[in-house]
Amino acid sequence: MKSDSPDGTVSWGVVLGEAIQRFYQSGFSEMEARWLVEEVAGCELVGASLDELVTNRKMALYDNLLARRLSGEPLQYVLGHWQFRNLDLMIDQRVLIPRQETETVVDCVLTEVDRHSGEILVADLGTGSGAIGLSVASERSSTRVWCTDLSEDVLSVTRANLAGLGQPAKRVALSHGSWFKALPESLQGKLHVVASNAPYVPITEVLPDEVKDWEPSLALFGGVEGTDHLEKLIQESVSWLMPRGSLVLEMSPKQTEKMAKLALSSGFKEVLVLSDLADKPRSLVARKS
Repeated sequence: MKSDSPDGTVSWGVVLGEAIQRFYQSGFSEMEARWLVEEVAGCELVGASLDELVTNRKMALYDNLLARRLSGEPLQYVLGHWQFRNLDLMIDQRVLIPRQETETVVDCVLTEVDRHSGEILVADLGTGSGAIGLSVASERSSTRVWCTDLSEDVLSVTRANLAGLGQPAKRVALSHGSWFKALPESLQGKLHVVASNAPYVPITEVLPDEVKDWEPSLALFGGVEGTDHLEKLIQESVSWLMPRGSLVLEMSPKQTEKMAKLALSSGFKEVLVLSDLADKPRSLVARKS
């Protein structure tokens, strides 16, 4: 962006106006433009702040972030962090972008946590950014949470978010490995809640470019029908849960009926399918007797 002022800077109001125009021309929303500019400015742009001049350093940062977004990179990766419930999660292309659908999954987990008393043992398998597990630890002081992932690179992101969790971080353990293999054997039969936003997209499904080109495929695809990992978690979780323990899984609305039947045939006594904010069936909750 070229400056029209003697000192080589322009106001935040001018920058914001340009961003809104460029975003509109590229099919992006005005709100995204405001989020990006306010990220660079480091404050909400209202009133007098719109008249403040932009430093050359911040202008260079703005130009970089704008170019990344206009190239198609998701805004969340461009910003490097994203709000999830009461957490501000650091994210990059190693992990999925936290979504509102998963916020309702956390609600389901918390409901299951509240069915128990004392110290509640929770496992968040395939944790990614830590959205589910860290939210549970943050919002329920009675919990002790294990966050696991197959990728050490992914756990580096989880670890960064754990570092910013504050006091609840003392109740969280990170563990590397595939699903239940990542957990200490001493937890078998003792977990109160197992949760996962496992990969559940069928490999034949056509995804939007922003998802397909940028988000990690290993965290997205779950086999031909998308249920490979879901089936494994349902079948193996029974032996890891204590009596009255619960399994909570996020999945596609098209998968809930089949996975509910599998849960009942695998030894769970009560199975619920709960809807997300768009009123689509999203979370499977399976309870042992």
